[in-house]
Amino acid sequence: MELLSPAGSLQKLEYAYTYGADAAYIGVKDFSLRDRASNVEFSSIKELTRVKGDKKLYGAVNRFFHEEDYRNFASRVETLKDYPFDAYIVSDLGPAMLIRQTLGDSVHLHLSTQANTLNSGAVRAYKELGFSRIILGREVSLDDIKRIKDAVPEIEIETFVHGAMCMAYSGRCFLSAHLSNRSANEGDCAHTCRWKYNIYEKEAPKEYFIEEETRKGEYFPVIEEDGYSTILSSKDLNMIDHLRELKEAGVDSLKIEGRMKSLYYVATVTRAYRKAIDVIEHGLDESEALAYKEELESVSHREYSTGFFFSKDDIETPTDLTYVREYLLIGTVEKELGNNRYQLDLKNKIEKGEEIEFIGPDILFIKDASFTLLNEDLDVMEKANHHQRVILETQVPLKAGYIIRKQIN
Repeated sequence: MELLSPAGSLQKLEYAYTYGADAAYIGVKDFSLRDRASNVEFSSIKELTRVKGDKKLYGAVNRFFHEEDYRNFASRVETLKDYPFDAYIVSDLGPAMLIRQTLGDSVHLHLSTQANTLNSGAVRAYKELGFSRIILGREVSLDDIKRIKDAVPEIEIETFVHGAMCMAYSGRCFLSAHLSNRSANEGDCAHTCRWKYNIYEKEAPKEYFIEEETRKGEYFPVIEEDGYSTILSSKDLNMIDHLRELKEAGVDSLKIEGRMKSLYYVATVTRAYRKAIDVIEHGLDESEALAYKEELESVSHREYSTGFFFSKDDIETPTDLTYVREYLLIGTVEKELGNNRYQLDLKNKIEKGEEIEFIGPDILFIKDASFTLLNEDLDVMEKANHHQRVILETQVPLKAGYIIRKQIN
């Protein structure tokens, strides 16, 4: 099975590959469903090609296109010829056909989960339109995945296995556009469902209203049916304990959500799933993989669930709005300088004497509190701040690409 990881930037792409991804997906600027990620643009093609190497890379062109968007895309579609993408993830048939006309019939098209494909008839129809892979809607059960694959065995099936989920049907949500004028369907979701609300009751006639925390005095009616109202903030998906079942059902690619997440999240989650897949396909000892699986608790996440794969009951239960967060990303090891010294890329403050941890693709974690901080003139520093140029001296053997974190809980 392919392990497919998110890349919201070139740096995150590099870490996705380093920590075990077979393939990664990244947005094409202006045309993906994560407009606020650092999506790739024409000027970064050379660096994108270098980072990609011999790994697979899929370009996301998966937003929904109004006529103006479509015309804009049509005027720029020729530039896609220069990108090193192995396939394009699309949800709108208009741009999909433009890509095919421009790049030729051999181009690989992957149908986005936003198209909410749920059955074998739809899969077969998209295959006839030239799609080579279907990213199934997150509402599809494990049993239905097997039925779909049995019915259309020649098409690749991809499914999300980890990350945040949207309460709206296949992510087609209008809340963000309504409350903040940011359309989720055009790549600019404000995550309105995660905000905090007060609820008010009006006695006669009996009506309910909600007020968002930062919008005092604006009241939105709540409509109930059968005495209940829906709570919007869903649990996060986590299928790491069920990869063998997914393989047996015929899933070809396991997808991790998170182009807007940190590189620490991308690396840690990718690493855990890499080890779990290696248990199934390459004979890795299960006890070794278990320790990496437990690291999924160290990244920012909401309460975990198995989504719609087994039962709707799990996903329908609401969760608390707050993220669980155990570690703070301090930075990364950018370069080995020799003499036990390493150039860092700092993301947060680091102080002399505090306990930090190093993690790597095959290093669970190593603790260190006796490191020394140096500036570029090799003078000792007591602390260094975000994005400050700093050298770390330590007896712990490190490599470029290792991540530095600090426990906060």
